[in-house]
Amino acid sequence: MNDVNDMDAVEAANLAMYQAFETADVDRMAAVWDDVDPDALVCVHPGWPMLRGRDHVLRSWSAVMAGTDYIQFFLTDVAISVLGDTAVVTCTENVLTEVTEDGSGAGSVVATNVLRRRADGWRVQVHHGSPVLGRLVDD
Repeated sequence: MNDVNDMDAVEAANLAMYQAFETADVDRMAAVWDDVDPDALVCVHPGWPMLRGRDHVLRSWSAVMAGTDYIQFFLTDVAISVLGDTAVVTCTENVLTEVTEDGSGAGSVVATNVLRRRADGWRVQVHHGSPVLGRLVDD
């Protein structure tokens, strides 16, 4: 059974990643990612190839934030599972960005985030986001 304190701490650590992105704060983003085992970090931004290693992951976030004027996340369908020192968070990222000329500026991404418990709290080790391109049809 998942401990309520662990669930709350994992949820807060997960939200910290999205808040760092929304505020384009590179230092906050670096703080949410694990630094104990930097080679184990993996990040897949929607439409990007897989990035491995802390340096590659953090450079990618810097590039994404530098190219994003405005972004806001509304997380739904959040599910958290904690097993020992590992936590898995799945969610739908409902993304609002600057409206473009064609009127678009919103979309959805399904994400899986894996976090590890460290001495100073929970840290992100894996982020994988995939754009939602369609809907499931009920039988």
